[in-house]
Amino acid sequence: MAQKRWRIKTYNQDKAGVLFKELKIHPVLCNILTQRGVESFEDAKNFFRPQLTHLHDPFLMKDMQKAVHRIMDAFTKQEKILVFGDYDVDGTTAVACMYQFLKTHHAPTEFYIPHRYREGYGVSKAGIDHAFENGYGLIVSLDCGIKSIELIRYAKDLGIDFIVCDHHLPDEELPPAVAILNPKQKDCYYPFKELCGCGVGYKLITALCREMHLPDDTPLQYLDLVATAIAADIVPITGENRVLAYFGLQKANKNPNHGIKALSFLSAFKKDFQITNLVFIIAPRVNAAGRMDDARKAVLMFVAESYEEAMHWAEQLNEDNTNRKEADSNITEEALAIIQGDEVMIKRKSTVLFQPHWHKGVVGIVASRLIDHFYRPTIVLTQSGDYVAGSARSVSGRSSTGDYSS
Repeated sequence: MAQKRWRIKTYNQDKAGVLFKELKIHPVLCNILTQRGVESFEDAKNFFRPQLTHLHDPFLMKDMQKAVHRIMDAFTKQEKILVFGDYDVDGTTAVACMYQFLKTHHAPTEFYIPHRYREGYGVSKAGIDHAFENGYGLIVSLDCGIKSIELIRYAKDLGIDFIVCDHHLPDEELPPAVAILNPKQKDCYYPFKELCGCGVGYKLITALCREMHLPDDTPLQYLDLVATAIAADIVPITGENRVLAYFGLQKANKNPNHGIKALSFLSAFKKDFQITNLVFIIAPRVNAAGRMDDARKAVLMFVAESYEEAMHWAEQLNEDNTNRKEADSNITEEALAIIQGDEVMIKRKSTVLFQPHWHKGVVGIVASRLIDHFYRPTIVLTQSGDYVAGSARSVSGRSSTGDYSS
């Protein structure tokens, strides 16, 4: 096991002193708050007592008016809408929220989750072909699409419009969508940049609610799913994310989505949810669906109209998670044995492993486990049809992580 070096974060003593005079709380707490950018009584009030009024106007986001106009036009024309999302927690919760909202007000709405192994990450040609063959005129993509330039151009050539709701960093060239909602766009002046994919979708829902003159509390029914996405996607829990997570946890504890309630029962969790519980209890079971089988059932669980229906899907997710843990444990043991049995590999400054029989859905988790042991950039590969596919994980200060195939 590699030895870790601790770097203690510094704080501004003068600012901490001012905060102590204003708050009259323990100086150590003032030091910690100052490290987190809380430097005044007003900052502390907002930090400890989030308010829904602190959320920004959704129409401040670039292209929001275009997105709302296009969806309202689809409503008027009774045009079929396909909600498309990624297979992880952020994607499936985002799809569940958007699908439930649109379906309530527009019957010809369905959803599509790409299969991890047959279609890969993000917008897929198979998904676009499905939309074309079934007469969909509009696709709303969530947690994906910002880099799908050629595929969205392909959809446009088929007469299908795209609204992209994403939070990943855009490239210089953007896809030819009718609207792109992504606060990380260079010319988007939305005040908060760290929304997850589900958070971006939530802002679109709030904008639609305003356009449709629906009650102000209409979007609040989705907040426990938004909080789950925030927790699972490891986005900073500051600014709007802190507000959304705060009220999302309240809903998860008082009136949870049927899917969250079913998964908490199956995991024998009986306490009030905190963010860490969403990360370690709910998120792995939702992610397991896409890792081991088909993430569509995660959405079906979240949109279930009864607890009994949600439990049907939750039991399948729970079984997928059990299988995932077994595969994760077995492959990790095998990978450690390979490294520890090779003196050259032990001394290397990076790790690259390949075994054709390893399960593609857990190689990313295995790579992370290996970093816990050796603390060095790690790539774990397996056979995927005619390709070699795998995941790369790195350490702090190195290149980003991701899944790849070649």
